[in-house]
Amino acid sequence: MKKLDRILGGLFGVACGDALGGTLEFYSKKEGKEEYGYLKDIIGGGVWNLEPGEVTDDTMMTIAVAEGILENPDDPIKSIGKKFLNWYRSNPKDIGNTVKAAIEGYKIHGDWRRAAAYAHDQLAGQSAGNGTLMRCLPVALYYDNFEKMIKITKEQSRLTHFDKKAERACEIYNTIVYDYLRGKEKISTIESVVKAYDEYEEILLTSKRELNPSGYVVDSLICALWCFANTSNPEDAICEAVNLYGDSDTIGAITGGLAGVYYGIEAIPQRWREKILLKNLIYDLGEKLFI
Repeated sequence: MKKLDRILGGLFGVACGDALGGTLEFYSKKEGKEEYGYLKDIIGGGVWNLEPGEVTDDTMMTIAVAEGILENPDDPIKSIGKKFLNWYRSNPKDIGNTVKAAIEGYKIHGDWRRAAAYAHDQLAGQSAGNGTLMRCLPVALYYDNFEKMIKITKEQSRLTHFDKKAERACEIYNTIVYDYLRGKEKISTIESVVKAYDEYEEILLTSKRELNPSGYVVDSLICALWCFANTSNPEDAICEAVNLYGDSDTIGAITGGLAGVYYGIEAIPQRWREKILLKNLIYDLGEKLFI
């Protein structure tokens, strides 16, 4: 498979998981099943009153990371931070608590490291959210040098998330993506990467009933890895993820990024891809990230 197909697959996987899951976000499983059944189509609505194909913070921050990298590939962190601020000024419908607190902290301190510490304090030490994991994919898509990729992956996490658990989750995720871009095998890659991290080493032995689709980054990554590992195509992986409910758009986006890179863009349903309102921008970014 061509690398460009995997890059576009990853970006559209994030967007489709986000757009599908955005309908279900904040619904209880009981309420959601009564209203939507097992959701398989991008229909919008939900608590955010989304248009069909409208994306939320998961995709928009992923785009911001991609644009920041393209603006200054050698040292993209300041550019990524600038893109975050521009997005925040657009008054987005959906924004995570940690990201919002960090951006408010940046407005006070003018320094991202202090901003992340400010958010950590404001949230009483609860800054291990999934808001950095959901956006980190473009780093692995762009950088060929593994050490550089890991360095930028960690640095983009530290812009908003002080807790090291958020940073480690991004490192795991992007290491797996990096290997899939180079044709590595699906399950053995997950096993080899997660075995070094105590909180994830049992992931492939987890049962579905044990999954907790919360915004805590460890829970979110476990859900995404499980849904991806236990299905055989992006549609099933993303549908499994969003129909866990909970933080459905983010877990759908994280799952979709993995599945899209592994299976490629053509494996993502065309009916989903055509619905994405920002599809032209995503195609353009994918082509620019391809080197």
